[in-house]
Amino acid sequence: MALFGTLETLKSQVCDSKFKKAFAYIEKLQDKNSNEYKTLINTNIGECNKIVLDENCFVLEQAYITKDKKDCLYESHKTYIDIQYMFEGDEIMEVENVNNLIVTTEYNPDLDYAKYAQTENSSVLKIRENELAIFYPNDAHMPCIKIDENKKIIKAVFKILVNS
Repeated sequence: MALFGTLETLKSQVCDSKFKKAFAYIEKLQDKNSNEYKTLINTNIGECNKIVLDENCFVLEQAYITKDKKDCLYESHKTYIDIQYMFEGDEIMEVENVNNLIVTTEYNPDLDYAKYAQTENSSVLKIRENELAIFYPNDAHMPCIKIDENKKIIKAVFKILVNS
């Protein structure tokens, strides 16, 4: 099942070495003097920049406006584990086991993506600035949900190869 919390909390819970580069990059994002911080803070709405960290891990740095829940969707991935790091802002993310959902778009291996119908039985996470959530292949997740009002989010989404 998904994990969430601060970087320090998750580093103590996740001992797999394949997370090492992503966690190190998040530490740079938390350092206001780093180039990584300075680049991400200036990300404009609608931008999505891909940065390859190694052959098993890359990050998508992005900015967008949160949405009403009805306008969001569940997704899951089989090839990559998602780490969604909230750089600026906060949002709701819902999570549910893929086996409990109805598939609306079959898994596409080229995009590493499947979509699912919404449900009323999911777990609800409120992810705040400097917190992150880790979603494994069985964790269908629905990010981007507004809390009180639609607002700008800056996020770094790390993709870690499952079989690395």
